Amino acid sequence: MKPYLTKGIKEIIDQFPEVEKILNEYDIGCGPCNVGLCQLKDIVEIHRLPVDQEQELMARITKAIDPEAEVKIPEAKEAPPPEPKAFNYSPPMRKLVDEHVLIKRWIALIPEVVKDLEVESQAGRQLVLDGVDMIRSYADKFHHAKEEDILFKYFDENSDILKVMHEDHKQARGHVQAILEALEIKDKNAIAEHLMAYAGLLTEHIRKEDEILYPWMDSSLSTRQVGELFSKFNEADLQMGFSPKKYEAFIDSLEKKLNA
Repeated sequence: MKPYLTKGIKEIIDQFPEVEKILNEYDIGCGPCNVGLCQLKDIVEIHRLPVDQEQELMARITKAIDPEAEVKIPEAKEAPPPEPKAFNYSPPMRKLVDEHVLIKRWIALIPEVVKDLEVESQAGRQLVLDGVDMIRSYADKFHHAKEEDILFKYFDENSDILKVMHEDHKQARGHVQAILEALEIKDKNAIAEHLMAYAGLLTEHIRKEDEILYPWMDSSLSTRQVGELFSKFNEADLQMGFSPKKYEAFIDSLEKKLNA
């Protein structure tokens, strides 16, 4: 089993599909991840399961990988239904989580935008451009920049989990560039394809950050570092040169229009 601890989780799942089902039972959703660089040992550490659950999980994974292995799987204790996860974020992490709310509102609107997508008129093309501006200015420049330029610098950027986050950001930027290129030639299908791909990518990306990355980072930061981060985040916001209220107004208006 030991050699598998340092293997990428995607490689393990591809070889042993049962492992994905087991991880899902513990609310560790590695299957949908587009990158899968995280090693098995990292997956267990980052999710910080209670000791008894971690032992049970690793015993089941070991059995799935090597059915002949002599493994004693602890008896599952009957427990009440799990309550929704509640995270006690530090102020800088709470700031990032709160920023996710507006991005998620935009993601929720994308299927409706795609359904009524129209690129022959100026109004139809402008809607796509406004959506791209929301992504590039708010989601990327305002939000992702604070992660990449400030937060991630407090950790080992060669770690698998941060490689995954960087790759997600890179893929998101690729979808945005493809949307603009498709808009130039009025390729409605390509615009729709990349908008939906962006929505799927960011939905999973935000879940990983809110439920896995930020809580793990919070547990690793000192009180002094938390204060530094919060100060640096506020300073970065002041230097952005635009107000997030512009994008709040865009989403408010689009929600009213699409839900009318």
